[in-house]
Amino acid sequence: MTAHTTTPRAVIVDNGGANVASLVHALARLGCDAQITRDVGEIRAASHVFLPGVGAAGDAMQRLHASRLDAVIPALTQPVLGICLGMQLLYESSEEDATSCLGAIPGTARRLRAQPGRPVPHMGWNRLQPVGESELLDGIARGAHAYFVHSYALAVGRETVASTEYGAALSAVVRHRNFCAAQFHPERSAATGARLLRNFLSL
Repeated sequence: MTAHTTTPRAVIVDNGGANVASLVHALARLGCDAQITRDVGEIRAASHVFLPGVGAAGDAMQRLHASRLDAVIPALTQPVLGICLGMQLLYESSEEDATSCLGAIPGTARRLRAQPGRPVPHMGWNRLQPVGESELLDGIARGAHAYFVHSYALAVGRETVASTEYGAALSAVVRHRNFCAAQFHPERSAATGARLLRNFLSL
């Protein structure tokens, strides 16, 4: 994989409700000074776009609609990385309040089923299992740990490049054309998360 010879001009979509300070700091440690913005022009001009998110899918989609970003994000052609709820928003829909999402990736986020020893939300460290080959996983060992906090998830599908087990196999990292996503929080996942962010910035 060929690394960038110039510093990526990355932006973080300001969608409210998300504490993005840890993501800003994680990217800064990689030499990337990412700007937080909801400006359409800045997002379209960026080399890489991060879409983080916490909270409810419906609320997040309302904020994207209010900023006109619900139409802008699916039309982007540069690398886009959805994180946690941001991953789910890139899909067509979520079972959470029957929310229509951005539709950049086919599929529906479904609520996790609570089981003995597996409460919902799924919160804590879990292992990643690669599914095929992907530049996003360069340097990330099979079974590497990542930090998850979520109540909804995507089943393993054609776009899945890494899965995790929580009662069933779930998508942990996906890629569909220029749209990439991680269900876990790379900014809170130590060396594993830092490597995923570095790999994404090298796309």
